Amino acid sequence: MLGESHDVLNEFPEYRDRIDELRRTDSGFSSLMTEYDELDARIRQLEETGLPVADETIEDLKKERIMLKDRIFNVLKS
Repeated sequence: MLGESHDVLNEFPEYRDRIDELRRTDSGFSSLMTEYDELDARIRQLEETGLPVADETIEDLKKERIMLKDRIFNVLKS
């Protein structure tokens, strides 16, 4: 859905405490989360404003977001 938030806390509510802990204690995880949040916000902005952008560009950004989410999930479950 256009403009839908894919916030990690909404995607993985069962890991809320672990996410908070890792953001405070693990700089690498914190950077990964920041990168994810910024990319998610960029995608939502492009979708919501209707700025002219190639479909391939949006799809590439979404693929990157999925890869980041996979990396985050792998850290959370380890």
